[in-house]
Amino acid sequence: MSRLTFAIALPLLVLALSGCEQGATQTKGASAPPPPQVTVSRPVRRQVADQNEFVGRFVAVDEIEVRARVSGYLDTVHFKDGQLVKAGDVLFTIDRRPFQAALEQTKASLAQAKANLAFADSDLVRAQGLIRDSVISQQVFDQRTQTKRVAEASVLAQEAAVKQAELDLEFTELRAPVSGRIGDRRVAPGNLVTGGATGTTTLLATIQSTDPIRFEFTMDEGSYLRSVRLAKLSPDLASTGVKIPVQLKLLDEQTYAHQGRMDFVDNAISRTSGTVRARAEFSNANGMFTPGMFGRIQVAAGPPEEALLIPDVAVGTEQVRKFVFVVDEENVVRTKYVTLGPVVEDLRVIASGLLPDDRVIVNGLMRARTGVKVQPQLTTASASPVPFIAEPN
Repeated sequence: MSRLTFAIALPLLVLALSGCEQGATQTKGASAPPPPQVTVSRPVRRQVADQNEFVGRFVAVDEIEVRARVSGYLDTVHFKDGQLVKAGDVLFTIDRRPFQAALEQTKASLAQAKANLAFADSDLVRAQGLIRDSVISQQVFDQRTQTKRVAEASVLAQEAAVKQAELDLEFTELRAPVSGRIGDRRVAPGNLVTGGATGTTTLLATIQSTDPIRFEFTMDEGSYLRSVRLAKLSPDLASTGVKIPVQLKLLDEQTYAHQGRMDFVDNAISRTSGTVRARAEFSNANGMFTPGMFGRIQVAAGPPEEALLIPDVAVGTEQVRKFVFVVDEENVVRTKYVTLGPVVEDLRVIASGLLPDDRVIVNGLMRARTGVKVQPQLTTASASPVPFIAEPN
């Protein structure tokens, strides 16, 4: 290297070294980046009950087949297919004219029987005077007495015939025995309707009550025993009655928003399936529930107990284990493995692994790492208390 080149490179090298030293000094003097911010909250304490969940379907309290009691030609249909009817509403009318004529005939026969009775009574009165004077024999007197008794029996028979004819005339109007929703008509006006007490009577329509409505399901023996202990009843629930509160949701619903009560448990457990048939009753004033509709029902399996709950989004998964991030007193992230319980609204019940005073990270989980210091901001994981509403794991 020539002396000229060395003379030029030396100042440049000194200048470069000076710049590096100055940059290192500035980097050393600059502050480190602040710890990441996360949101933490303490577990919520709430009374929560363990739940059993079953699938079942709705059934009507009353299901009626509308059939005629008298035979005749159908005259009028007084409803529209599928409409709601009230008890006592006229549904069908059978041609009344033959029954009206039969009623008038029986009334005439009754009047004739009463006239015969009046004559027989007066004849017997005369015979009583004649028998005292020995004008007529005892045999003639006995015959007139018998005639009066026959006339009295005839009057009673005709009175019964009139009542039957009145009933037949009344039965030409078929009324709804219960309130509910009626199906479609099975017979059109003008057709012959067969009535009576035989098995060949004509089915005209069906009515299913809608409010209240029942929900039938089957429960296993273990769930049955837990429900018995909860209600503090003897195993004979069929005689003592069951009033355990239950919740229900339909297939397109996310929460158990419908409240009801169990009103029946069967008197025996099936030997083949090991289950027992149970039933709950729900109000259905708005007509949302329909017989045959499926749903999911929750039955309390134990009394409410205090539990710790955190937002379900705060729970992480590590293979088969569940964990949460907590912040200790030095604001350092720690990992706690927990055992999960049911979900109550948006909060998850923590069965074990968490303390009431733990600060659980509920927001900023992507910035949290075990052993990393963070800046926690305390919030409250709140939700309105809703006992007996829980979803299984």
